[in-house]
Parts: sequence; structure tokens; C-alpha cells
Amino acid sequence: MTGFVSAAAAGGISRPCGFEGRRSMRVIGGSFRGRALLGPDGLETRPITDRVKETLFNILGVRLGTLGAIPPVEVLDVFAGTGSLGIEAVSRGARRCVFIERNRRTLRALRANLTTLGLADSCAIVTDNAWAMRPPASAGGFGLIFVDPPYADAADTARVRDLLERLAAGLARDGLLVFRHEAHQDFPAGAVTGLRCADHRSYGRMRLLFYRRADAPEDAPGDDGGATTSTASEAAVPPDGGA
Repeated sequence: MTGFVSAAAAGGISRPCGFEGRRSMRVIGGSFRGRALLGPDGLETRPITDRVKETLFNILGVRLGTLGAIPPVEVLDVFAGTGSLGIEAVSRGARRCVFIERNRRTLRALRANLTTLGLADSCAIVTDNAWAMRPPASAGGFGLIFVDPPYADAADTARVRDLLERLAAGLARDGLLVFRHEAHQDFPAGAVTGLRCADHRSYGRMRLLFYRRADAPEDAPGDDGGATTSTASEAAVPPDGGA
């Protein structure tokens, strides 16, 4: 597959030569709890705050049947940015993660983060255009897929729907796909062929949609409190860029 490489290709150093990053994020749970993550200087990113990330992973743990953790599934992190979501999932128990990212400066931070945490051999990076590429495959399907495009790109409803429908084919039958977009964008959550929206959460300026495969069993009533709107503040989050 074009652009599919082991994260170890970054080399055995924590910061690639000539790369000066800023430590703007951290892992908040699991085996890497408290470890800082590098973010690229000079680029706008919109990392999820610790408070919202904790809520997100609590929801995932409940819906995936592993409260407080992630089961040993394979994860796909689309528009991975510096790897915050995929790394958090691995820290909490996921077997490995495939990251899709093509911005060169962001890739350098992503590779540095994986190397520093000792994940360069167990995880992989796809350096391709997520909007146009054929999604990578996983035996049995990905148990968890994050889709976190720049907000401006996510405003193109048809483009997003096409991507989600292509990703649906690679989602495990009992897996979850999480799509993040700007809260004011009117994305038709129920209009994605092959997926059904199991939940939605709003936190300040952002909205999270939780999808199951259309043929997956219905979640038990009250699995995690149902759909809700939160008042968690995201005022400090810039409007664009990857996580």
C-alpha cells in the first residue's frame, strides 16, 4: 500500500534531527499516563482537552465493554495529527494503531511521539490523502476508528459521508467509529450508508458522533447515559488542524 510504513522508519531518536516541537498534550490514562506528547510549532492544532478526552474514553470503554480501558483491538486514527487519540487508545489497552497523516511537520511530531513511547515497531503510519485513498484493512476489522478532519474540510458534507461510508467496510462488527466536527456544522448523522449513529455528544464548539455498523446489534438501553449535550468549555481550542 502506498505510504504504509512502520513507525520505526522514523529512526531511534525521540526528536528527528532539526525538529523542534512543543509539548502541548499528554496521555491521560493507561500505561503511558502522564507522558507528554510533542506538537509541531507553527501549526494550528485543535487537541481535545483532557476533560473531554477523559469523557470520550469513558464512553468508549463502556460501549466496548471494557470500562476504564480499551479492549485489545486494532485502531485506525484518520487525520491523526500528532497521534493523541490513537496513542491514548494504545495506552489504555488497544493492541496497535494505524495512523493516517500526510502533513510533513505533523508527521515528524507523530513519529517522534511513537518513538519516545516505544511504539515505533508496533504501530504503523500511512502517509496519504485520507479523502482519496483506499482505507487500510485489518483482519477482522478495526475495533475503533477515529475520524478527526480539519473543521473546514468537515464542512463538506458529501465528502465526509463518502469517507465514512468507505471506512464502514473496515469497521469490525462490534466496533465503533468516532467522528468529530464543529458543533455548528449541520452534518446529517443518520445519512451514512453502512453505519448507524448510536450516540452524539456536544462539548462547546465541537460535536462527537459515535457510529456502529448498520448490521451490529443494538446497544443496550442506558449503556452510557445516552446522547447528551455538554457544557464543557472548548473556548481555548483553535478552529483548525489535527489532534
